[in-house]
Amino acid sequence: MHVTRHSAVFDPTLIDRLWALYSRAYLPVVESTVTHEMLDRQEFTLQLRSSVNRVWVVWEGALPVAMTVISTDVRATRWLSEHFFAKNFPERFAAGQVHYVVWAIVDPDYVARGAVVHLGKHCLAVEAEEGALLVFDTPEVNQPRETGGSAELLLRLARMVSDADLVPISVQRYYAISFPTQSRYRDGADVEHVLQRPIS
Repeated sequence: MHVTRHSAVFDPTLIDRLWALYSRAYLPVVESTVTHEMLDRQEFTLQLRSSVNRVWVVWEGALPVAMTVISTDVRATRWLSEHFFAKNFPERFAAGQVHYVVWAIVDPDYVARGAVVHLGKHCLAVEAEEGALLVFDTPEVNQPRETGGSAELLLRLARMVSDADLVPISVQRYYAISFPTQSRYRDGADVEHVLQRPIS
């Protein structure tokens, strides 16, 4: 296995090959999460073409088997609030050290073959050298509890290249109100009475 690093990827053949890897790797996740974890082809291509993103690819011969994209400017992402980091990590934000793992994926056939470790050693060494605050998020399917899961894996990889700490930042939960298909309040007559009840 070998690793390549890219920025501002415009080669259509490389983009096609990376898209095939990306869509294959995300298939197990897309039906298990409530959020739109997987980008569409256009969003994917825009991320690869961005000059503020580092694209790391692990190859098995001529086959891409793992990839991560790390944004070096959170202001360029639609997923993170630059205001949050400017307020809570002002020195790191001002120094341009707040980076974001846009995605990290491994071909399901290569998870057990060391592709993750290979990828982590290369890209995390650069982040460690720059003193980055490397932000990432992960769906519950990959992080079912507060400890363990993807967060623990990334911390272990980071500690292979430098001293590092895991800093919990935020938790987001999703809920739904499930109404019966036939509501007993069709005409709204009883709604005012229900709204006057205290919520316990």
